[in-house]
Amino acid sequence: MNPFSTGIGWHLAPEDSPSGIGGGQDEEAGPADGFVGPQPPFARKMSPATFINFGMRISQTMFEDAPNAPGVLAYPVSGRATPTLMVYSPAYVKSLLVVDPALAPSATRMSPLRPILGPDSVLTAIGDRHKRQRALLMPQFHGRSIANYREGIEKATARHLDSWPVGKPVAVADIGQEITLDVIMQAIFGVAEKSDATPAENRLRRSVIRLLRLSTTTTARVAQMINARREDPNFAQRMVLAPMDRAIFEVIGERRAGSRSGHDILSVLLTATTEDGDSLSDSEIRDELVTLLLAGHETTSNTTAWAFERLTRHRAVYDAARDAAASGDDDYLEAVLNETMRSRPVVPVFGREVLVPWRLGPHVAPAGSVVLASSLLLHHRDDLYPRPFAFDPERFVGVKPAPNTLMPFGGGNRRCLGSTLAMAELRIVTGEILRRVDLQTHDRPGERPVNRNVTMIPGDGGTVVATRVR
Repeated sequence: MNPFSTGIGWHLAPEDSPSGIGGGQDEEAGPADGFVGPQPPFARKMSPATFINFGMRISQTMFEDAPNAPGVLAYPVSGRATPTLMVYSPAYVKSLLVVDPALAPSATRMSPLRPILGPDSVLTAIGDRHKRQRALLMPQFHGRSIANYREGIEKATARHLDSWPVGKPVAVADIGQEITLDVIMQAIFGVAEKSDATPAENRLRRSVIRLLRLSTTTTARVAQMINARREDPNFAQRMVLAPMDRAIFEVIGERRAGSRSGHDILSVLLTATTEDGDSLSDSEIRDELVTLLLAGHETTSNTTAWAFERLTRHRAVYDAARDAAASGDDDYLEAVLNETMRSRPVVPVFGREVLVPWRLGPHVAPAGSVVLASSLLLHHRDDLYPRPFAFDPERFVGVKPAPNTLMPFGGGNRRCLGSTLAMAELRIVTGEILRRVDLQTHDRPGERPVNRNVTMIPGDGGTVVATRVR
């Protein structure tokens, strides 16, 4: 029986309710190599109105449809000869991660992020260009660089927790955003404190926050759906992006004029060259900076918000997490973060465009199909995670999950570049909040997930109330 056939919101499902999601676990998947089979049947028809509704409530639609179509969902898309597929079988997901990227490149060029980030970012590029950009940026997010950022993360966390108000509702997403923006500003521009920033850098910070807040409005979300297949921003998007772009180009100009130098990411980009030996253009640098600014902090701040949205609704787990933070039990805190990212993955899908016929068990997706791997559905499979709607960190204590069963950061050659930095931030910020802030627990319904661009964020920002701040 489909538990969502009555229209209950998936985020409100009883903890002991099965999801009804499964299928495709041990089936063959990957390039068809001569295998012939039918296309997966469409999960539902898609009129223009249904398409808009699908985009506005995509996670709920998937939960309603998945129990009826084990392993894969297929949806027709107006204007495209091939379907869009949603897969949530570990075998089907793995087939997209391990294959030669030339056969299944990233589909981000077709996402609503493409007009915002531009064509030259590490997120929207494919092929050799993506490889070069990733190799250029990778050292900034691993090893010694993470150790260098740690002090900045701790200082930013302490600074913002000191001003946490007692007895008033606070959106953890807003506090997390301030902390993670401080961290990413340090990584990109070498700015450890707001007082060290130039006026243009501070304007850039404010414009990023404004852009993210505007993007949660219903108008913005409908506009993203309508504009999803465009390569360039439409007039309305250009107007919204203009303040941020002006600030970015001003910052680049300052740095080219020698206002600051160092080992930050902007310094690396300014000295980098293309495959032809030319310096990167201001436009190319702009696309990289926008990607790092937006993707580099939004997922982390909203994962923090989801963590406390979940913890404050589960008193026993909250108490255990607080005790773990006080005693230095990093294993339990890691389990809390893994369970948060399992139950509320901030990036609920990632996409590939299969350029050859693709086998999915008994079915074949035609060449040119967009295949979206749904981490949200994967994380709620009954066979992988019993009681999938329960918030239970114990399932991850002493367990290292397989990369194709828990994937909050995507996977393969497109795994999130900043995942190591994100986990370092999450450990520090979550641990410090648990140690320093006492929060009210309650039994109110879970916050409604809201889709923003390619992310899934808590509808009220993970609102909590502090009873004491140490």
